[in-house]
Amino acid sequence: MMMLTIKHETIYRYTEELTYTIQQLRLTPRPEEHQRTLDWNITSSGVRHPFHDAFGNLSHMLTITGRHNEVRIIAEGSIAVTPLFLGRLPQSGADSPLVFTVATPLTQASPTIIEFAHRHVSRGANSDDLVRLAQAICSAVAYQSGSTLVTSSADDALRLGQGVCQDHAHLFLACCHVVGIPACYVSGYIDPGNSDHAESHAWVDVWVAEPDFSGWISIDVTHACFASEAYCRLAIGRDYDSAAPVRGVRRGGGEETLSVSVQVAATITGS
Repeated sequence: MMMLTIKHETIYRYTEELTYTIQQLRLTPRPEEHQRTLDWNITSSGVRHPFHDAFGNLSHMLTITGRHNEVRIIAEGSIAVTPLFLGRLPQSGADSPLVFTVATPLTQASPTIIEFAHRHVSRGANSDDLVRLAQAICSAVAYQSGSTLVTSSADDALRLGQGVCQDHAHLFLACCHVVGIPACYVSGYIDPGNSDHAESHAWVDVWVAEPDFSGWISIDVTHACFASEAYCRLAIGRDYDSAAPVRGVRRGGGEETLSVSVQVAATITGS
């Protein structure tokens, strides 16, 4: 078992005063069989109302009224995570896997993606096939921080040949949709170890039907491997937009500057 100690600080600063801010926060780890929250706290100004979104993510609606020129949100705590065998998630969830066969603007399959998908994956793919798809995506889209925007689509990243973890996840989802494999986007945190990849991370869950297992497996596309105890799951969705840790709108404010800091420390513990 691994204990992940996490601190995630998000700061929006504005050149002019705002009169109203509303943010949807998906900053609370999902209660899942293989990950257990030991302690967790969200700190912010304004008022937070908890709710569960359409995909079962524990979320908060943050509203701030009155004049302000900064929004600071801190989420921190500790999570105990049990290793996953071959990325297999121990629970299937309440929704039908078919919920995650629907494309979005970020995961829409262009002709280029359709051709790429048919070269690298087919209906009925097993776990090893899906890891090979992740490897093909990493070869086609090199990891390059700052090369894309949160509005960039899977097709944008494939044409550019560069992207970050969310682009890898979007392209993987698009390829799965082409051949009818259910797959969903996962946002969360990772102990980066010796890599230079950010602690805030995105990966995918994919539905497989194998002789000894039928259900969701979790794959880190960026590292072309199964996700396991080094990962803390915050939210699932159809793409970044439906699983983003922080999204919102404001009234006023002029120009915006965003600063995000994420620290993850890992400790191996007993079972």
